[in-house]
Amino acid sequence: MTAITNTPLTAQLGRERPHQFVLRFTREKPLGAAGAAVFLLFLICAVFAQQLAPFAENQTHLFNRLEPPSAKYLLGTDNLGRDVLSRLLIGAQVSMIVGVLTSALATAVSVIIGMVAGYFGGRLDMITQRFVDAWMVFPDLVLLIVVISVLGPGLTQIVVVLGLLYGIGGSRIVRGAVMSVRENTYTRAAQSMGASPAHILWHHILPNIGPVVILLFTSRIGAVILAEAGLSFLGLGVPPPAATWGEMLTGSGRSYMYVAPWLALAPGLCLTLTVFAINVFGDALRDVLDPRMRGTR
Repeated sequence: MTAITNTPLTAQLGRERPHQFVLRFTREKPLGAAGAAVFLLFLICAVFAQQLAPFAENQTHLFNRLEPPSAKYLLGTDNLGRDVLSRLLIGAQVSMIVGVLTSALATAVSVIIGMVAGYFGGRLDMITQRFVDAWMVFPDLVLLIVVISVLGPGLTQIVVVLGLLYGIGGSRIVRGAVMSVRENTYTRAAQSMGASPAHILWHHILPNIGPVVILLFTSRIGAVILAEAGLSFLGLGVPPPAATWGEMLTGSGRSYMYVAPWLALAPGLCLTLTVFAINVFGDALRDVLDPRMRGTR
């Protein structure tokens, strides 16, 4: 059974050590490596936000309202005298938590639904795909607004709703990859030797759709961060006074953007850089992991 599991793709990825893969990735995809470095920088800032922030999240300095960037306030202050840099760092923590947790949940949902539907096929696949079709008919933003309005704003609600929203839609990508791997010789050989469906799915199917799963996870992070910012902009995200990038844009950023443009530029640039870096990194990772893209530039 172990000889069958060692398929060409998994064998090729297994021979390469992590540091060798990082070096090859940096050499072949320098723009993707730069995107990974930017995302890692934001992730480190989010993890150590409490230590890096020069002031508390909601500490007000009423005599320093709408202060421009200076040595004391590197990115200025808002209309309540709160330090913009400190709120950006705390907001990065919220955005990264939502992005990573929601992407993990969405990827797990996509893998479960896609593997079951793609491997077993038949009536189960037909029923599953009709449910996915009905789910994808509803516009994402409208569905988010309705569900969050019913459940109420909150971090847990956002993670669960966005995870199910992107997970069910992404299951179709996993299903296509599973249907391709299902027809390979090693899968048929495992079936003829009496291997159970659970064994085949875990040891034969899942390792060979790894690049697809990784790409789904990385691509979802940027989309989820934007969706969370959109909900916060509409007042349906994490409730105030918690600092999020979307809340900073819709609150003082929108009201005072002409008087103090740094209030809108700072969270807007953070959102742009983070999402762009993640998307560039995800595309480069797909090109490196997908054997069909090997040899292209």
